[in-house]
Amino acid sequence: MAKINFGGVEENVVTREEFSLSRALEVMKDETIAVIGYGVQGPGQALNLKDNGFNVIVGQRRDSKTWDKAVADGWEPGKTLFEIEEALQKGTIIQYLLSDAGQIALWPTVKKHLTSGKVLYFSHGFGITFKEQTGIVPPADVDVVLVAPKGSGTSLRRMFLEGRGLNSSFAIFQDATGKAWERVVAMGIGVGSGYLFETSFRKEVYSDLTGERGTLMGAIQGLFAAQYEVLRENGHSPSEAFNETVEELTQSLMPLVAENGMDWMYANCSTTAQRGALDWWKRFRDVNLPVFKELYSEVAKGNESKKAIEANSRSDYRVRLEEELSELRESEMWRTGSEVRKLRPENM
Repeated sequence: MAKINFGGVEENVVTREEFSLSRALEVMKDETIAVIGYGVQGPGQALNLKDNGFNVIVGQRRDSKTWDKAVADGWEPGKTLFEIEEALQKGTIIQYLLSDAGQIALWPTVKKHLTSGKVLYFSHGFGITFKEQTGIVPPADVDVVLVAPKGSGTSLRRMFLEGRGLNSSFAIFQDATGKAWERVVAMGIGVGSGYLFETSFRKEVYSDLTGERGTLMGAIQGLFAAQYEVLRENGHSPSEAFNETVEELTQSLMPLVAENGMDWMYANCSTTAQRGALDWWKRFRDVNLPVFKELYSEVAKGNESKKAIEANSRSDYRVRLEEELSELRESEMWRTGSEVRKLRPENM
């Protein structure tokens, strides 16, 4: 494990050069990876592991949509696709990739199949960190580890197929066998990580919940909506408001930030844009800082996890979710976005 200096702070990082795929395969040669959950992270991680040469099986409920999806992705019933309990019996590495609510519901079944020496693998620190709310307390004689790709399962798979990697955090909650470090890093390399950086289950879930509610999803939608509304109120057309708010950011500017950083993106914009951005960014920071502090505090207190568990455990969860997503989808801004995307050259 290498020490890398990030902005003056040293962190523990594992790269693919340091821990090669061939070494990962050697570490995992006697393991059977059972992927439980084929929704958001499951397909990407399972398919990447399979394509990298690992012994992978998928556990799903027969006659479910996710079972059908797994079959469509090439998993074979009776060979690499099994009912959940059979997969749990066969697996030595249990990749627990159900939703947080799904993990709570299935936990009694999973726990009885966690025999001594197995690995319980998560891609989110939620279930373990908030164990008082989830009831997920692993047996003492199994390894409990985490690999959390910093993006969706779809992105993980797309980048893998492009020959790239999506960075992931990794953590060890419990090392019962003395082999947890090698096993978790081998899994991280196997799922297609660009590099792995060390964290803890608690830090992973705190940063993840804050990020999702903040700049990754919640805050960015709020900023989009506010700017779009101001432009529309001042007579700008839907197309102009959307292009200035969303399209230019996502299609032109964010790729520049990803390539070489925010300062490089600024340097590649007009001097007028540079001056305005430099004058205004700290005002936006100062306005938003109290909101982010409140958000982090709510996450750390367990209030956000409690809300999520309660909402996602309701029998009408899917109906309510669709109603809330519909509000976004049917807003003028995102209906305009749908039309704008159709006009992109690659879609014409």
